[in-house]
Amino acid sequence: MPRLLSAVLLLLLRCLASTLGQYELCKSLVSTDEGSVWEHYACQPKPRSMKDFMRIKVDPPGITCGRPPERFCTLENPYLCSDECDALNPDLAHPPQLMQDNERNGLITYWQTVTWRNHPLPLLANVTMSWNKSLELTDDIQISFEYGRPTIMALDKSMDHGRSWQPYQFYADDCLDAFNMPPKQVRDLSPANITRVICTEQYSRWVGSKGEKNVKFEVRARFAVFAGPRLQNMDNLYARMESMKGLKDFFTFTNLRLRLLRPALGGTYVQRDNLLKYFYAISNIEVPARCKCNLHASQCLPDEDGGNLQCQCEHNTTGQDCQRCKKGFKAKSWKAGSYLPAPNGTPNTYCECYGHSNRCSYIDYLNIVTCVSCKHNTRGQNCQHCRLGFYRNASAELDDESVCIECNCNQMGSVHDRCNGTGFCQCKDGATGAKCDDCLPGYYWKQGCYPNVCDEEMLLCQNGGTCYQNLKCICPPEFKGVLCQHSRCEAGKDCNGASLPHPSTATLLLGTLLTYLLATLTPH
Repeated sequence: MPRLLSAVLLLLLRCLASTLGQYELCKSLVSTDEGSVWEHYACQPKPRSMKDFMRIKVDPPGITCGRPPERFCTLENPYLCSDECDALNPDLAHPPQLMQDNERNGLITYWQTVTWRNHPLPLLANVTMSWNKSLELTDDIQISFEYGRPTIMALDKSMDHGRSWQPYQFYADDCLDAFNMPPKQVRDLSPANITRVICTEQYSRWVGSKGEKNVKFEVRARFAVFAGPRLQNMDNLYARMESMKGLKDFFTFTNLRLRLLRPALGGTYVQRDNLLKYFYAISNIEVPARCKCNLHASQCLPDEDGGNLQCQCEHNTTGQDCQRCKKGFKAKSWKAGSYLPAPNGTPNTYCECYGHSNRCSYIDYLNIVTCVSCKHNTRGQNCQHCRLGFYRNASAELDDESVCIECNCNQMGSVHDRCNGTGFCQCKDGATGAKCDDCLPGYYWKQGCYPNVCDEEMLLCQNGGTCYQNLKCICPPEFKGVLCQHSRCEAGKDCNGASLPHPSTATLLLGTLLTYLLATLTPH
């Protein structure tokens, strides 16, 4: 009956997991015949918009308009240059933070650069987004440009917090001319080359500022190559992420960078007589992603300072990305969780019991989790100690099956069967050696150590006696004692060992009478 109950609970748990969403549950307490046991799963945080947490930096210095104030035109009305940018006027300022604000009351706000006043030099600008956290894309990145999309730009990513960069995608109205690359779209890619960096012309051609103004980095289309057009087969996508080299890393980043290389031209060549109509303006950047927690956390929250995102790590892992084992739990090399097998994946919790147990139990009144049925002669909450009668093998790692060596204390020579951390047993008086199977000088072994009766140094046999195996002195006939130290003459024998005759009663009376007479006759 308990087994049936456990099976029903497990089924309900899996149904709950599918209701909550894939990989959103890290562990659950399941009742078994041996009590409550934690069942662990691979888990990851929900996707969310990351623009609220990103830090935006633009360069070069002075690229943002308004210092000094200047007029600008629009491509629809290139000669009606009545708009103004002024950094000191809140109504006319266009600072970088307006790329990530939430538009209120339908009023569009945007960051804007200076105009292209110094042609023929190119108007270049970089927009760098950082999170100080590893993230994984879950949907399309979308950048909304006001007053026209750039004719040439690039999207880069960094996986090491901006120390190095690699291209994500190139955008141009003429890919061959701008980047010496043939134009491609994501739908041209196959499962074998889905991580290829492409140049697309789809988002760079002029359609008018009132028309399409968004530029995308298409993530869903790449997912669809494996999961189907409606992403209904995510299990296949996750399986590919485990088996296809580089696929996980392709969607992973810590920083993004837009390199704006040429502004919208309005479908014409650069008109040098009116450079005030060429500039960049971005109203919004959407980055749908989740915290990368290596499938060891289901939540990711801002830290105590409210700045950096931090995975709420499970499975005894720690670190901002749950990228290492907690102190005291390190066993096998740290490993990320796995999406396989579906639907719950594998948490890869090697660090919990050092490989000496595959089950944990929750002790309610102590509020602790402890390993159950430690193997390989280990014991302890995490199977990190050796059983009594065993000691730690200094040359083996904690997860080694031979980490605990039997003490093998000699039962006759040791106080008990336990030893210290280096394998030495506690010996009884007179015993010595790592296993207490030898005797100290002055002792002999006879199912244990006993003090010598005699020896050739200190406890010498006397009067010509000889020591036999330290057990006894073999004495000459006329001597006795442990060390032959007593003469047998003292016991009423002559020195040859013959018995002396006993006096008769008459003789004793006669002796007494003579003694009396001598005493009375002696003058005083």
